[in-house]
Amino acid sequence: MRDYNYRKKWHELLTPEIVKKLTLIHEYKGEQRLFIEAHKDELSELAEIAKIQSTEASNKIEGISTADDRIKNLVQAKTTPRNRDESEIAGYRDVLNTIHENYAYIPVNSNYILQLHRDLYKFLGNVDGGIYKTSDNMIRETDMEGNERIRFKPVAAWETPQAIDELCKTFGAAKEEADPLLLDMMFILDFLCIHPFNDGNGRMSRLLTLLLLYQSGFIVGKYISIEKIIEESKETYYEVLQDSSIDWHENKNDYKPFVNYMLGVIVSAYKEFESRVKLLTAPDLSKADRIRENIKYHIGTITKSELMTMNPDISDTTIQRALADLVKNGEIEKIGGGRYTKYVWKAED
Repeated sequence: MRDYNYRKKWHELLTPEIVKKLTLIHEYKGEQRLFIEAHKDELSELAEIAKIQSTEASNKIEGISTADDRIKNLVQAKTTPRNRDESEIAGYRDVLNTIHENYAYIPVNSNYILQLHRDLYKFLGNVDGGIYKTSDNMIRETDMEGNERIRFKPVAAWETPQAIDELCKTFGAAKEEADPLLLDMMFILDFLCIHPFNDGNGRMSRLLTLLLLYQSGFIVGKYISIEKIIEESKETYYEVLQDSSIDWHENKNDYKPFVNYMLGVIVSAYKEFESRVKLLTAPDLSKADRIRENIKYHIGTITKSELMTMNPDISDTTIQRALADLVKNGEIEKIGGGRYTKYVWKAED
């Protein structure tokens, strides 16, 4: 049986790189709290954008998608699901809202994890939402030549309820002894290795990531989409997940790759929050300059649709003109074409 005793393991994570990231995140946390208290009204729009991006990105990682306009309308509850993908998106939206609004009242235990999973699938009547897996599952991967192999064998179905109970109990017991950021990410890694459900494990892990961060006082994910940052670096995400799951069943796995990556995601989210705050408090910027700053301080690629969501007061024509000028001036790079066009800031030499 797997030993989830975090009291013995969190000390091993205190490498210089991880400690540096922990320090940065705690500094950002203090700065963010002061800004939120002073600018609550301005941040409501930022929160709405993050909700749309989080719902889209977390589902996209699992191959679940729909048209951009449908995503926005689904997240804002202005339409009803038309198919399975949209039903799963709507379920994610509702669980995300539950966490945003009630995180302080959601204990981390088996019953509540099952309830969140139930709600994730509430728009799909014939899916096993809210129950643990009924048969063993395997995490598989396919190479470039199409050959499939088993990458990881999670906990057996019959052991899963006990494993989740033990995971939650030991997590709670260690909360007063270690930096919560370390414990939160160790918990998520173990949750993914247990893989407790027939379906929805990845999306549940990202929802639980937000829940744990919010409960620890790190609420940047409400304003900047953590799921989108993960989606834009998903190759690295899967690499560190694999690295940290080696010898997991033998209690010899190394949490550092996964924890270090996730802390890096949180640092990136805080940096983006900081840059977006500067835009909110700089009303003298022209519309074209706002588009420029949005792209410059955005992590990874960005689409025109996302820029329109971020700037509802700027017309499609103005955004398109600003993008064309930035491409012409060599400040941004245009990737792809048509509906799949994305833009990225060109790094300065």
